[in-house]
Amino acid sequence: MRAVTKSKHQAVGVDIGGTGVKAALVDVRTGELLSDRVKLPTPEGGEPDAIRDAVVELVDRLEAPEGTPIGVTFPAIVRHGRTMSAANVSKAWIGLEAERLFEQALGRDIHFVNDADAAGFAEDHYGAAKDAAGLVIMTTLGTGIGGAFIYNGVLIPNAELGHLEIDGHDAESRASNRAREREELSWEAWAERLQRYYTHLEFLFSPDLFVVGGGVSKSSELFLPLLTLDTPIVPAKLRNNAGIIGAAALARGV
Repeated sequence: MRAVTKSKHQAVGVDIGGTGVKAALVDVRTGELLSDRVKLPTPEGGEPDAIRDAVVELVDRLEAPEGTPIGVTFPAIVRHGRTMSAANVSKAWIGLEAERLFEQALGRDIHFVNDADAAGFAEDHYGAAKDAAGLVIMTTLGTGIGGAFIYNGVLIPNAELGHLEIDGHDAESRASNRAREREELSWEAWAERLQRYYTHLEFLFSPDLFVVGGGVSKSSELFLPLLTLDTPIVPAKLRNNAGIIGAAALARGV
């Protein structure tokens, strides 16, 4: 672990996912990691107490200076500190006062936010949408489809863009990367579904920029050029660190 000194520009970001929980200390001026990224597997079953304990262990490992703000992401709709849904974790999270659960365990206030919202905020401030004006829509193509709205640098939370109904289907059931893999779609066939999805988003929201994240964005040159949109569409830049960076930035009030 790299040694760090206390700074008003530092914050800890913790990113909770269905398969892993990871954390790092972040310089919120630049979006760069100031520590090594530490990670634990998401506890089997994804129960609240087990995930809480994993978060505490990771924060302790970072040895951040006392008083450093902490941001925590979670794969759920987050309203007033409660988790109102649960993706790839225990259904016990639904309706849980999750923010309070983590604050009591960590002994301090935290900033608690949806994982896609944190990633979108990070891309807007430090990544592919840095300095973009107007409405940026971030979508993550993975197990499902996550979404985030950022308007002139301000996060509009809980955009459940994967659950838009298109042609009688939940969009993510046909256009997510999991759907591509499950149905063994060619890039061209998948791009046809993405075209329908992004055209619908474009019609509904008239964004100024689309940013596409998720692990498949590493192969963006195989499918993004196949799309025909009025809105520019670019791959995300921050990859697996986006949630950590966004959580830290929001915790510090960037």
